[in-house]
Amino acid sequence: MYLKEINMIMLLILPFLFIGIINRTKSFWGGRKGPPLLQSLFDVIKLFQKGEVISHTASFVFQISPVISFASVICAGLFVPMVHQKSVLSFEGDFLLFSYILATGKFFSIISAMDTGSSFEDMGASREALFSSLVEPAFFMMLGTLGIIAGGLSFSDMISFSRQLGQYALLISMLCVIIMFVMLLTEGCRVPVDDPNTHLELTMIHEVMVLDNSGPGFALIQYGAAMKMLIISSVIINLMLPAAVTGPLAFIAMMAVTALIIGTIESLTARVRMTHIPKFILFMSSVSFILLSITVVLVYGRIR
Repeated sequence: MYLKEINMIMLLILPFLFIGIINRTKSFWGGRKGPPLLQSLFDVIKLFQKGEVISHTASFVFQISPVISFASVICAGLFVPMVHQKSVLSFEGDFLLFSYILATGKFFSIISAMDTGSSFEDMGASREALFSSLVEPAFFMMLGTLGIIAGGLSFSDMISFSRQLGQYALLISMLCVIIMFVMLLTEGCRVPVDDPNTHLELTMIHEVMVLDNSGPGFALIQYGAAMKMLIISSVIINLMLPAAVTGPLAFIAMMAVTALIIGTIESLTARVRMTHIPKFILFMSSVSFILLSITVVLVYGRIR
């Protein structure tokens, strides 16, 4: 029971530390001291104390979308294994519910941006919808492949696939980590897909969608985005480490390493041209096809 409580605490608190490590890493590469590690927490608290400015053209959809998006991320996080590869909720086929709960939050964030009547936010919403649609097939292909190997359709079973794979577990794990890391950069709106620090509307994706949000609504959006990155990072960590190693301290350490890698990538690389972003995301699908081919040969081709 205590594992579920620990996972809930980590789900609620670690997103702020995750973003803080990324920002401090970027500051280090830029030769600056950088903000405190929990600056994002302070920002969220400050936003909750402010009022909201709502456009006259916006309907009730704009007002409820931040709450629905944030709630969807929390609900999805309950199905993701964290400490010792255990999740708060688990059942056969929970990865489908996980995916479509996140998709519900993404849908409301997109229609919220369109509800403002801003041409810039409509542009960002269309880009967000396109890139998410490119991520989803590769993600499902990867999880379906792990389900074939593990013989189960719950997140916990899929993460523990290495027990049935033996010497090929490392190869499969590395391919899955590559897929999930590209998904992390895409869904987290990080470089090279998007730049969270840009202020040029024509090149923005996620940030341009939330230009009209303010106060508590904007706080929920920021909090939910950080939590989504932690959730995807949790999958990556559990794909890399066995259950016996992923204790609370090891999980936090690996989370910090993942944040360091993201911060380093954002500091040493530039975001790719908008026309090249679909090619970068489709790299996920290419790796997923490779993963599926290897799995079919291993499982049905009688390679031992």
